[in-house]
Amino acid sequence: MNDQKVVIPLKRFLLIEQCPPEWKELDLYLFRDEAVVFYVGQSYLAFARVWEHLLSGFKGHSMTGRFVWCNWPKSMNFTIELLSSRSEEFGVVGNELNASERYLIQRWSPCFNLSLNDQPTPLPNAYLPPNAPFRRRQSLTMLIHEAERAVKADDTKHWLENMEW
Repeated sequence: MNDQKVVIPLKRFLLIEQCPPEWKELDLYLFRDEAVVFYVGQSYLAFARVWEHLLSGFKGHSMTGRFVWCNWPKSMNFTIELLSSRSEEFGVVGNELNASERYLIQRWSPCFNLSLNDQPTPLPNAYLPPNAPFRRRQSLTMLIHEAERAVKADDTKHWLENMEW
């Protein structure tokens, strides 16, 4: 069984242009912050599907992607989770992809999953809804540069905190 799980801040995810080989078996994904899951989805290549959401968000074709960009730069700190339906966690539903997605939706009640979700979690007041106007209309390249600067700042801070003087 593939028990691999990837948990990565969105700002770091944006810096990965090609799917690492060890992630190619991951077929489920979550967009979340530390308290709330916004969206759960499935795809035979979850990495690529997350990118599709992000790219489609600019055009309004993905509610999840649009939500990310409406809440930029706060959304830089969202977390992307990539999972495998073949992992032990989903043995309770026979490791079947659709059943695994349904299991996650029922477990987390994501804000934007309306089907299979009796009571979607209300969107926290700290965030703008996906139909809000973009605060900052920038190109993806500019947003990726902002993410790079934020990652570099995080890494420097972490390095300084862990350095012995």
